[in-house]
Amino acid sequence: MRKDVRILLVGEPKVGKTSLIMSLVSEEFPDEVPLRAEEITIPADVTPERVPTHIVDYSEAEQSDEQLYQEISKANVICIVYSVNNKKSIEKVTSHWIPLINDRTDKDSRVPLILVGNKSDLVEHSSMETILPIMNQFQDIETCVECSAKNLKNISELFYYAQKAVLHPTGPLYCPEEKELKLSCIKALTRIFKITDLDNDGILNDNELNFFQRTCFNTPLAPQALEDVKNVVRRNMADGVKDNGLTLKGFLFLHTLFIQRGRHETTWTVLRRFGYDDDLELTQEYLFPMIKIPSDCTTELNHNAYLFLQSVFDKHDKDRDCALSPEEVKDLFKVFPYMPWGPDVNNTVCTNEKGWITYQGYLSQWTLTTYLDVQRSLEYLGYLGYSIVYEQESQAAAITVTRNKRIDLQKKQTQRSVFRCNVLGAPGSGKSGFLQAFLGRNLQRQKQIKENHKSYYAISTTYVYGQEKYLLLHEVMPDLDFLSEADLACDVVCLVYDVSDPRSFEYCAKVYKQYFIDSKTPCVVIAAKSDLHEVRQHYSLSPHDFCRKHKLHPPQSFTCNTTTAPNKDLYTRLTTMAMYPQPSHSVCRLLQPSVAALCQLTPRLLAREVPACLCVNSARATNAATNAES
Repeated sequence: MRKDVRILLVGEPKVGKTSLIMSLVSEEFPDEVPLRAEEITIPADVTPERVPTHIVDYSEAEQSDEQLYQEISKANVICIVYSVNNKKSIEKVTSHWIPLINDRTDKDSRVPLILVGNKSDLVEHSSMETILPIMNQFQDIETCVECSAKNLKNISELFYYAQKAVLHPTGPLYCPEEKELKLSCIKALTRIFKITDLDNDGILNDNELNFFQRTCFNTPLAPQALEDVKNVVRRNMADGVKDNGLTLKGFLFLHTLFIQRGRHETTWTVLRRFGYDDDLELTQEYLFPMIKIPSDCTTELNHNAYLFLQSVFDKHDKDRDCALSPEEVKDLFKVFPYMPWGPDVNNTVCTNEKGWITYQGYLSQWTLTTYLDVQRSLEYLGYLGYSIVYEQESQAAAITVTRNKRIDLQKKQTQRSVFRCNVLGAPGSGKSGFLQAFLGRNLQRQKQIKENHKSYYAISTTYVYGQEKYLLLHEVMPDLDFLSEADLACDVVCLVYDVSDPRSFEYCAKVYKQYFIDSKTPCVVIAAKSDLHEVRQHYSLSPHDFCRKHKLHPPQSFTCNTTTAPNKDLYTRLTTMAMYPQPSHSVCRLLQPSVAALCQLTPRLLAREVPACLCVNSARATNAATNAES
């Protein structure tokens, strides 16, 4: 909504432009009228629309044509004043003033015009018969007002209509020639209908209509008023009401009726409540509310945001199979101006056997977007109407900014729910397979992924000491000479090599020595494709010797060439290491806990379900711990 309104009065000399302004200000007709009134500003608190209003007078005797042109370019609305008892001043409206204004304004953003018939006290007849054909000829004319500066008739109404023409313009909403809403208005109102249709059944029941009414006008409708509204629609549209609820067609009809009856402010109140500007675009302030993110902090969705997203999922999961089919995804994103998720999303999160995004995968994708690009997440929540449905000031209320990671390390505890693992390795080492295995896909399923649908991210949930956490895997492109801060910034690092490729481990060794040897970030070496024959690596040290030298845990064997979904224990251990970073020589205890370590768990943790990362063969765990210590 505009922060102020600038009204310009033009017209032939002696039609009463200055008198109108002075009568408005003093509430009485002036004894002496100057050639031109000084610009006045009416404060916001005394205007019906609560917006400061500037009123500017034009005098042919005192101002040049250039000054007039400047004022026309600055005006938000122009009142063309004529005298009802002067035919020549009426003729000048069409022969001079409207063409002059149109020549000086942009065709795509024409300024609204109001025709003002002054001196109505001097005649007994109305000028409307003459003026109506003019209004029908020129679509820029919002309305016509007959008034009298002398007896103060319709003076305040004149300036109210002028304000209204700026703050609640007809142009973006309605096409008078076709007598119907414009496409941009239909599109905006359709989004509003879909957000308000909380159960997504295609009709607004009484509860949803009252939710809409409270949201936009801060008051519910009485039961009789609800019935009256529906009866108006029933009388005019056969399919406007269904199952005693308002259909989209009925909803659009009501707004058409408001506009045709001059109640533009009703539709504009609705549009602005749902984030639209004068051009029926969602405002930047609505889509991208301010949010401060200090360095070394991350962004996550909070509990209310997940509840909201769960309700959106349930609303569109029509077949109740806990997954979104392509049609259901398309329906969900109808309130967006574009499709936000590409085909790579299906290879970023968990899907069912049909390749449809599961409920867990859906929440994981939202978690990923919020972590990587919180502004994009805010935008998406804005399209879905989070702040409106949850009655929040903005969708920034859905975001939690985590505390600095350094504080987590000092306190040896974390409040975060999302942890990032960067996966590095030479080309062909098995990084992509490692990511897809986290989503439960074995090698056979991975072969079905199209190359142009490949994703460099994989995110899903793991359980650490009974707590659900998100692990975000990011496959880093193998450029040894340049790894950016984003490539290095993470909670845990996986260095992947192919056991069957003798040149594969060298990349891992060089990356570790160049970037991570002095880092506090835990590192794990993954011996991928362990189902294949292991060959001797060409690097000067074997992977096991390299890990022993740098106090890393021995390489973790991994394969996704399995008949069932790959085992997820390794990913749980990675999440645990990310949550509780340890010095390099202690990493082994997190990766393969010994029996002694298990016995030292507190009773509170033992009372919980034992995490998958701890369910390892006790003898193997004991041997691993002994070997590492030696």
